[in-house]
Amino acid sequence: MSLNWESQAQKGKDVLNNSIPKQWLVPVDRLPPASQKSVVEFPRSSGLLSTHELLITDMTATALVEEMGKGALTAEEVVTAFLKRAVMGHQMLNFATEFLADEALARAEELDAYYRRTGKLVGPLHGVPISVKEHISMKNRTCNTGYVAWTDKVYTEDALLLQLLSKAGAVFHVRTNQPQSLMHLCCSNNITGTTVNPYNRTLTPGGSSGGEGASMGFRCAPLGIGTDIGGSIRCPAAFCGAYGFRPSSLRNPATGIKVASSGQENIRGVVGPMSSRSIEDLELFQRAVLDQEPWDVETSLMPVPWKNVAPSREMTVAIMWDDGWVRPHPPITRALHFAREKLVAAGIKVVDWEPYKHQHGWDIISALYYPDAGAKQRQVLAQSGEPARPLTEWALSYAGNKTLSQEETWNLQEQREIFKDEYHGLMKARGVDFIISPNYPGVAAVMGESQYWNYTAIWNIVDLPSATFPSGLSVDPKLDALTELDKKYVPRDGVDEREWQKYQGPERYEGAPIGLQIAGKRYRDEETLAAAKLVEEIVSGNSKSKL
Repeated sequence: MSLNWESQAQKGKDVLNNSIPKQWLVPVDRLPPASQKSVVEFPRSSGLLSTHELLITDMTATALVEEMGKGALTAEEVVTAFLKRAVMGHQMLNFATEFLADEALARAEELDAYYRRTGKLVGPLHGVPISVKEHISMKNRTCNTGYVAWTDKVYTEDALLLQLLSKAGAVFHVRTNQPQSLMHLCCSNNITGTTVNPYNRTLTPGGSSGGEGASMGFRCAPLGIGTDIGGSIRCPAAFCGAYGFRPSSLRNPATGIKVASSGQENIRGVVGPMSSRSIEDLELFQRAVLDQEPWDVETSLMPVPWKNVAPSREMTVAIMWDDGWVRPHPPITRALHFAREKLVAAGIKVVDWEPYKHQHGWDIISALYYPDAGAKQRQVLAQSGEPARPLTEWALSYAGNKTLSQEETWNLQEQREIFKDEYHGLMKARGVDFIISPNYPGVAAVMGESQYWNYTAIWNIVDLPSATFPSGLSVDPKLDALTELDKKYVPRDGVDEREWQKYQGPERYEGAPIGLQIAGKRYRDEETLAAAKLVEEIVSGNSKSKL
């Protein structure tokens, strides 16, 4: 080919650099030093955002819509505030792939004009800025999906999900970074580089929706859109102190979302919302989409409208302390104990969850990710000649070098369905409505070390809706120090040893928030979010519907 891969990658960099609204760039001499780990307080301490802009960017999407509905805020001032914060965040986190400032402000003006003319909102997401993961296609824009070979790919229409959100009044103001191949729990590619965590810039924001994780953690948007086939919504949310929801498969529309292995149905990926401030906003997103009956366009979807479900304290919540394979790090275990104490004190029935064959579940899902031994991904890499990133090679190693036969694939699919039914049957038999668990063995991983997915991937294979929320705790140098008992821990196997040895003490994870995950029963998405909302309010002591 006429261009080397670096020249091809530069096209993607140029898209980003040319899109940055230069008027809002923070002067270099006012940015925090590279050695400063946490930058979450920079918007407030810098003095670069007004008190009004800080107030706006600290509000939930639900509260913003309410204020715009009363005429107390305009869409233009809301979008401007979040654009300014997003530009600031990008300079420190490298989370964006393209800013959409002109289009976003023009859309905001249209929404304000409609409100002045009618006294009404366009829809339930009127004026809400939403950041969008890059591989969700946009009309007349490139969509590289983290591959250098695809930097020239331009799409002719918006993904169906974006069409529906736009009709509901949403404003898209920034597109966000993802890793090469979309199969990392970190966020690095050969085009726009590596995204870092706002709470500690030596840590990853997670992946593959890592740009969204950073966006939510820095509050560059009240809502974002991620995708998830093994933890790619929940881990970024957990790593960045935010909220995320993995719906059951075939609830949210996926038409127009670009991946290398399009058409594979062995393990269905899902698209879902992420929020910087509240579970209520995740519900707002889901309702806005499903009220428009997307199954009338994308006919494979379940034709099930979003139901209004009130949280109920009459539920049984199980806590999974360990998945039976990899032991969680001390901060995660502390957060689980903290959650249990709070829930029991609030009168919630809490039991222990004994994990069921989680290694077996991983054997199935990891094989089904790449039945072609990763040939499609390697083909796209070879088109440009770009090198595979280390975690791309790690993910592809799950496939080995063996292409599955049709018979072998069918056998794994049968095992998947049996395992799914067995897991559901165990929840019924044990009288468990929801399971609280880690999202990951630790808090946000050190860059390049996010190698264990099964605390999230297990819910992908059994297709349970699951939500991530902050526990309200963060790594503590005293409370999370290794005890003498910890130091004597004998790992179960090499995988457990690899993950346990990463925790050399809390100093390595300074400032990292501790997230938790709650899973419900398949297609009980509404009930799962309602439970997550109640549990999060009990555990963190916060009610965030109107901040």
